[in-house]
Amino acid sequence: MQTKIVTVSVTERLSTVEDIMTLGRVRHMPVVHGGKLVGVLSQRDLLRASLSELGVSGVEARRAFLHAIEIAQVMSSPAITIDPDASIQLAARLMADHRIGCLPVVDGEELIGLVTETDVLHWVAGVHPNGEPS
Repeated sequence: MQTKIVTVSVTERLSTVEDIMTLGRVRHMPVVHGGKLVGVLSQRDLLRASLSELGVSGVEARRAFLHAIEIAQVMSSPAITIDPDASIQLAARLMADHRIGCLPVVDGEELIGLVTETDVLHWVAGVHPNGEPS
């Protein structure tokens, strides 16, 4: 589980999220409102929104289009979450069954981490997050 996660407010624009994802090399972002998890935005959601306006050509027009869209319009909501005490096997099963790439880890209503496909693959391969074999 990753505990250093980047969240984004539900009122942000897709252009801002695209910048954060690109610069931070982030593929999934929990979306919060008033400190509470309300959804998840993935690179796939961002791509789907970009493709929905195929008539937009040019970088500036695309950025203007993304700036006009709020995250709430394209995020996956409600977020499928997992408890911090859940097994990695349950996390893998939930991600496979729902065809999602991450699970926010919540303790009560508090977002405390994020489990990603990469985390599960590291576990299967017996590799710690820092790259050391287990």
